[in-house]
Amino acid sequence: MCSVTDHAAAWDEDYRRRGNLWGGAVAPLPDIPAGAVVLELGCGNGKTLSALARHSSGVAAIDISSRAVALARQRPDTASVHLAVADARHLPFCGETFDAVFIVHVAGHLTGPGRRALASEVRRVLLPGGTTFFRGFSIEDMRAGKGEETEHRTFARGDGILTHYFTEDEVSDLFTPLLPVLVRTHRWRMRVRGRDLPRAEIEAVFQRSA
Repeated sequence: MCSVTDHAAAWDEDYRRRGNLWGGAVAPLPDIPAGAVVLELGCGNGKTLSALARHSSGVAAIDISSRAVALARQRPDTASVHLAVADARHLPFCGETFDAVFIVHVAGHLTGPGRRALASEVRRVLLPGGTTFFRGFSIEDMRAGKGEETEHRTFARGDGILTHYFTEDEVSDLFTPLLPVLVRTHRWRMRVRGRDLPRAEIEAVFQRSA
C-alpha cells in the first residue's frame, strides 16, 4: 500500500519534472451562491482554483504536494485563497465548515481505504445543506486497464502514481449517506496519432441533508 510519504513524493517529483501539469480551459463550474465558503481538494497548480476564486471570496484549498501548492500560490488570482499542504484523508478543518467541496480527479489517485477516508472527511466538513462536486475517470476511459493493477480497477503508472477508474454506482456508494443530485458519465473522443479514442469520466453532485 502506498504510504502518505510515498504518495506526496510521487506527486512532488511529477511537478518537479513537468512544472504546471494542468493547463487549458477549466470545465464549466456550477453556480456558487454569494458568500459560500468553498473547499477544493487536490488543487494541483491551481487550474480550477483560479476559477473558483473568481466566483467566491471564501475559498480554501489543499494539495498533498508542496510543489503543487507553491505553483498555485504564484497565480495572481489566488492571493485571497487559504492554501495548505495537507492530505485529503485527514483534513485540517473543523466539522461543518464548508458550503461546497470540489473533488476534481483526486479521489481516483488513492487506494480503496484512502477513497473511503476522503469521502468520510468530506461528509464531516460539509455544512448541512452543503454540496459536493465530484469528477473522476470512468472504467470506459481509454486508459483504464493500462499499467500494473494494484487493486480492482486501480492501476499504477511507472512514476508511482495510482489511477482508479470508477463506475457510477461506485461513486454513489462512496459518498453515502450524502444525497445524489446527479451521477452521470461524460463521454468524448480524443484524437491520438490519427485515431479517435474514448475518454470518459464520472460527474456527480451530492448534497448533505439540511
